[in-house]
Amino acid sequence: MNQLPKRNDVPAEHRWNLQDLFASQEAWDAEYQKVKDALKNVGRFEGKLADPASIKEVFQLEDEISIHTERLYVYANMKHHEDMADPVYQALSDKSKKLSVEVGEALSFVSPEILSLSDEVLQALVGHPDLAFYKRTLEEMIRQKQHVLGKSEEALLAQVGNLSQAPGTIYGMLNNADLKFPKVKNEQGEEVELTHGRYIQFLESRNREVRREAFQKMYETYGKQKNTIAATLAANVTKNIFYAKARKYPSTLEMSLFGDKIDKEVYTNLIDAVHDSLPLMHRYMELRRKLMKVDQLHMYDLFAPLVDEYKLEISYEEAKEKVKESLEPLGPDYLKVLQEGFDNHWIDIYENEGKRNGAYSWGAYGTHPYVLLNHKDNLNSMFTLTHEMGHALHSYLSDENQPYRYAQYTIFLAEVASTLNEALLMDYMLKHSSDKKEKMYLLTYYMDQFRTTVFRQTMFAEFEKIIHEKAEAGESLTPQLFSEIYYNLNVQYYGKEMAVDKDIEMEWARIPHFYNSFYVYKYATGFSAATSFAKQILDEGQPAVDRYLGFLKSGGSDYSLNILKKAGVDMSTPEPIKQAMSVFKDLLEQMEKLSEA
Repeated sequence: MNQLPKRNDVPAEHRWNLQDLFASQEAWDAEYQKVKDALKNVGRFEGKLADPASIKEVFQLEDEISIHTERLYVYANMKHHEDMADPVYQALSDKSKKLSVEVGEALSFVSPEILSLSDEVLQALVGHPDLAFYKRTLEEMIRQKQHVLGKSEEALLAQVGNLSQAPGTIYGMLNNADLKFPKVKNEQGEEVELTHGRYIQFLESRNREVRREAFQKMYETYGKQKNTIAATLAANVTKNIFYAKARKYPSTLEMSLFGDKIDKEVYTNLIDAVHDSLPLMHRYMELRRKLMKVDQLHMYDLFAPLVDEYKLEISYEEAKEKVKESLEPLGPDYLKVLQEGFDNHWIDIYENEGKRNGAYSWGAYGTHPYVLLNHKDNLNSMFTLTHEMGHALHSYLSDENQPYRYAQYTIFLAEVASTLNEALLMDYMLKHSSDKKEKMYLLTYYMDQFRTTVFRQTMFAEFEKIIHEKAEAGESLTPQLFSEIYYNLNVQYYGKEMAVDKDIEMEWARIPHFYNSFYVYKYATGFSAATSFAKQILDEGQPAVDRYLGFLKSGGSDYSLNILKKAGVDMSTPEPIKQAMSVFKDLLEQMEKLSEA
């Protein structure tokens, strides 16, 4: 059996080099002490933030403390992720988390104290030459002010904070700890316990009976708990309505979008534009049915493979080369930084015993970003590599071009750079593939990304919008209502030709994202913006590349919509979604042609 190597046995060339953050444990300890000392200075500003000089000084101190705290936190946690069982770095990770909380508490007075100043004084501060660098910070504080309450109400809301987490916590416990799923027969006819992790594997089985049984038993289990889960989800909606009313927002949706300064139209445009493209989705479902050679396509057939046994073996070295070649349209400057990342140990490549699973890009301001992978020699891992390097280069270029305070980009923008890299890699792979089977495999992979990221997440977003609007109008949220809304959306999205199994009406009970309300639409907008960028870059060349690199360098120096708009993607219109859908249509036509050949 293949034994995973221990961390100490991983060759240096396969590891990231965290010494670029801290040369030694002593260096980390010294910086930790520096932050602790700086925190003693914070208190002297409390009650004194009324003039430009003290406000400037406290902002500078805030930046200095935050930069060091971030570096300490990132290093400690990345060391912890190398081997989660190592007690030394478990302790260091905890120490850094406690420090972050301490810093947050120590600086928590800054914003409310400045906001307690009169509107005239605040406006004067925004225009003050000594505070020119902090103009955007102050403007954002003023924008938030209308939703900030008095001191005693804010204290009360802070105390309600723990209560407000209850619906999500209870759902998490029920979903991850208490729900027990029955056994299902696998492809070998053995009885295997159904779990969250195995569910998708069962749905990807070539054996339809395995898929059907897993699907039915999954939703049967949720069905038995439907009253409890409906009560939990309804409580979460009630919590959102409470906060929206308390903070004087017109609706829960507008409250959720306010932080990123996203117009309600961005959300509704997404839903409308996806509705307009549903005939394409229905066509894809019909093609899936034909390729699977079944009379009727069922919900449990959506993840089944469309290509007979096909495995693409791609080594890490080969993956790097393909990623590099596919990103050539972004020009030499981008490729130079990418190569720097490959050559200078930004990446922790392979799995080892105790290493955190999954993949991410992370880092701290002032040093280059890092990427954690658990690389396997397959197509998925190659796409993960380009995806994470997309994040890494976005962070690198933002940090290089923006001061610390304005370098961090929002979650609304976060998935654009990573998904754009995937789009360019897919374009490259399709252009360089001559094998019909390989092409079909790639097209299916990409089409299913569209289906799960744009169509499915938009359907989730629409479900959230409907249930909140019903509750805001005074309707009771019952399990029957949730199931009816959810079932009807599935019929609308997948089409009347498809057998939309009754079991799917319980899927709303399985989606943890519904407890982080109005969040999932960002997956769909991010994917659409990236697809739109990729189309512009491939069609226009240099002018589009220049605009896109401008986007990568912008960090959080402006509101998300403005940053995208300057770069040529206007998310306040349905245009980017339409551009993404024209790519989907093109892929669908390629697939239809191939299936007839």
